Amino acid sequence: MRAKSVAVVTGLLMLLAGGTPSASAAPQARAVDCARLKCIALTYDDGPAAASTGALLAHLRARGAKATFFMVGAQAARHPAMAARVAAGGHEIGNHTYSHKDLRKLSPAKIRTEVARSAAAIRRATGRTPALMRPPYGAHDAKVRSAVGAPLIMWSIDTRDWADRNASVVASRVIAQARPGAIVLMHDIHATTAAAAPRILDTLAKRGYTFVTVSELLGNRRLAKGAVYAKR
Repeated sequence: MRAKSVAVVTGLLMLLAGGTPSASAAPQARAVDCARLKCIALTYDDGPAAASTGALLAHLRARGAKATFFMVGAQAARHPAMAARVAAGGHEIGNHTYSHKDLRKLSPAKIRTEVARSAAAIRRATGRTPALMRPPYGAHDAKVRSAVGAPLIMWSIDTRDWADRNASVVASRVIAQARPGAIVLMHDIHATTAAAAPRILDTLAKRGYTFVTVSELLGNRRLAKGAVYAKR
């Protein structure tokens, strides 16, 4: 039994490291020049969820907007069809660990298992292996950065949508703080966050913003494993 468990964990780690053939969790790169355009990256954590993620995807699709979803592996396993819809919509998918634990409190081995197990669940649901990672709560230290084996994506605008379940408040915060190059933190598990999307998208589009994935915002370049990225 112990040998079998080791083999399973080893296989998961190989998957994360690219030891098996897999598609990237980034959609096909678009020709987006964020040095010239007013680009902003909307990011959504903790999903996918059955209803709210579906509503959000409809709003994004209606406006031709792309976003990045940092999925919790357990949620992707629970809602694989919805995870697949995110991928089919051309959105980028990142890793948010399997069970949303504070990685600073785990050993390096357990950190790697959390990340690898989530990557495996996301791949099973979407056919993609995530290249980007966001630690739960944004919590990281030297141990975490060394163990995750992926670039860490933080944010520059925190909507606090988890605390204030009010679509108008969430939309107002994004609109007030929006600036070219910003990465916006939201959570697609909240219905109020999905409901905030039309006002965010429509208002910022009128102000000349282009909605891009994190990878597009960062120039579709190779990012360093263990490095932390947060645009202005």
